[in-house]
Amino acid sequence: MPTIAVLGTLDTKGMEVGFLVEQIQARGCDTLVVDLGVLGPPAIVPDVTRHTVAGAAGEQIEALAQSGDRGRAVAAMTRGVERILPDFYARGRAHAVIGMGGSAGTTMATAGMRALPIGVPKVMISTIAGGDVTAFVGSKDITMIPSIVDISGLNRISRQVIVQAACAVSAMAQAEVPEASDRPLIAASMFGNTTQCVDTARKSLESFEFEVLVFHATGAGGRTMESLVAAGFFTAVLDVTTTELADELAGGVLSAGPTRLEAAARAGIPAVVAPGCLDMVNFWAPESIPEKYRDRRFYRHNPSVTLMRTTPSENRELGRQLAERLNASKGPVAVYLPLRGISVISAPGQPFEWPEADQALFRAIKEALRPGIPIFELDANINDPAFADAMAGGLLRLLGHRNSDGTG
Repeated sequence: MPTIAVLGTLDTKGMEVGFLVEQIQARGCDTLVVDLGVLGPPAIVPDVTRHTVAGAAGEQIEALAQSGDRGRAVAAMTRGVERILPDFYARGRAHAVIGMGGSAGTTMATAGMRALPIGVPKVMISTIAGGDVTAFVGSKDITMIPSIVDISGLNRISRQVIVQAACAVSAMAQAEVPEASDRPLIAASMFGNTTQCVDTARKSLESFEFEVLVFHATGAGGRTMESLVAAGFFTAVLDVTTTELADELAGGVLSAGPTRLEAAARAGIPAVVAPGCLDMVNFWAPESIPEKYRDRRFYRHNPSVTLMRTTPSENRELGRQLAERLNASKGPVAVYLPLRGISVISAPGQPFEWPEADQALFRAIKEALRPGIPIFELDANINDPAFADAMAGGLLRLLGHRNSDGTG
């Protein structure tokens, strides 16, 4: 029978946590209740006391309570839960985790969840789950459930949310997941505008008994890919879609942060890289576009997403940045340039066709890339089968498969 760690501040959310515990137990799981409260007495008896959590952070709970400094208390309990949850999981005391709280409770509980491996069920009922939860989820598989109403008493809405969350985490904890393949893993980056390329390359790589994990280059996808590469999950990287660099440069909404493209370089694993979708910066609906960009070229990708074409000057800087990051590579790396467009919509005759901008990008890459990193220029669009085959073949050769096809 799986055990689910239940996290909450039992001084302010004790009754609600108690109801959550009842619902989980009614669905065939054990619980391990962890108290993250500091000030008032717990409304229910925890399995793991606040003293234990604070002690894991090197603090005394009495000192935290007497200080009257809420920020210090939250920071200490956050450090504590980050340390105890992985230990509980490693020792088999907890097989899944669920938390419930407001901003402070969400901060503490999700920090503990982020310290657990991907695949461990993680559910957070939160008053702030309806907004931007990037800081709380990070690059982990945390399911955020909006509480709808404040977590203050039980009512017809809060009961329904809590019951459904209990059902969700109980089902996750009891799910039978098929055994993982032992094939070597390759990470790949993809966007809607590079789907054909990645799908073709993926099939080629899988025919050589690799397993390809594809990440959607939406900021969160890039961050997750980078974190898993850094953690040693992957044998190689097929980085077709480096578009998140453009959002980071121009203030788009899908940036993966300033360290995109650095993990594989530091890890020294083979990588083939293309400037896929560096012709676009992502914004939401048109009204979200900053005033300074109002006279630029745009393409309405869908009702929620508007794409802005990058300029020659922006592409020069993007090319420099891409090359600079690849120059730090400790392992084998190669760059592939599609001369007939770096996305579906920058192909000849498409809305973002702008040869001068593409050439500025390509020149900057070639000028800034250090000697020893090969560059392959193909008279193809990024989504043409020939380009996909070239990238897949090039990566296979970097991995030691001399009988692979493709340019490179």
